Amino acid sequence: MSSTPRPVIGVLCCNEVVDRPVQVVATRFVAPLSRFSDATVLLVPAVTDAASILGLTALLDGLLLTGSRSHVAPDRYGGAPLSPGQQVDPQRDEVALALAGRMIEIGKPVFGICRGLQEINVLFGGTLSTEACHGRHHRGSWGGCLDEMFGHCHDVELSDAGVLARATGRRRLLVNSVHEQGIDRLGAGLSIEAVAADDGLVEAVWARPCGGDVLAVQWHPEWDVGSSAESRAFFALVGTSLRASAAIARQ
Repeated sequence: MSSTPRPVIGVLCCNEVVDRPVQVVATRFVAPLSRFSDATVLLVPAVTDAASILGLTALLDGLLLTGSRSHVAPDRYGGAPLSPGQQVDPQRDEVALALAGRMIEIGKPVFGICRGLQEINVLFGGTLSTEACHGRHHRGSWGGCLDEMFGHCHDVELSDAGVLARATGRRRLLVNSVHEQGIDRLGAGLSIEAVAADDGLVEAVWARPCGGDVLAVQWHPEWDVGSSAESRAFFALVGTSLRASAAIARQ
């Protein structure tokens, strides 16, 4: 057994109400980080008064911004009001953008899934839109059958020289599609890793502005990681970046 400790990745929670206010993160985001990224997971509360940005950046080797039932608030990027019934989580926005921004500044890796990709795009000065999806990228409801909702899929085309194409050995992937918002204007400094084959919507981004990887996908690789080699490749990339970050911290 290796004497080198596993790298530590923070996983951001969300605010929800289940007969009382609770911090929530789906277990499916946590399990692959242990199994396929070989990381120790630390849950980060989306509570502004409880999340010390400086303290967390000292503890963490990397950060995952998860998917969520809520949307990034439009006032974060100057967008149009959301449709009735679409949820926001202002404290999640505050903690996610502040913590991710500081992690990136000090060269530690940040990853995003679904809402996490949208947060990263906003952090880099980009914008979001519901019109960019036109109802094609989401079916069903959170109160319905999740298997059916996550079974809604489409093809994405991977960039030739991108990290996802190299990691998967593929140029085209079939991915699930569970989002009502998408990238409108791409954030400055982000490279496109994948686009939707049917409408060109940006589906994955990458950057390395300060020495740490920034990688995010619009789909949910955690959903089918047990059956998909391509989804496991995403979490393998996470593990590689985390170990590099942890090695630098030990120097």
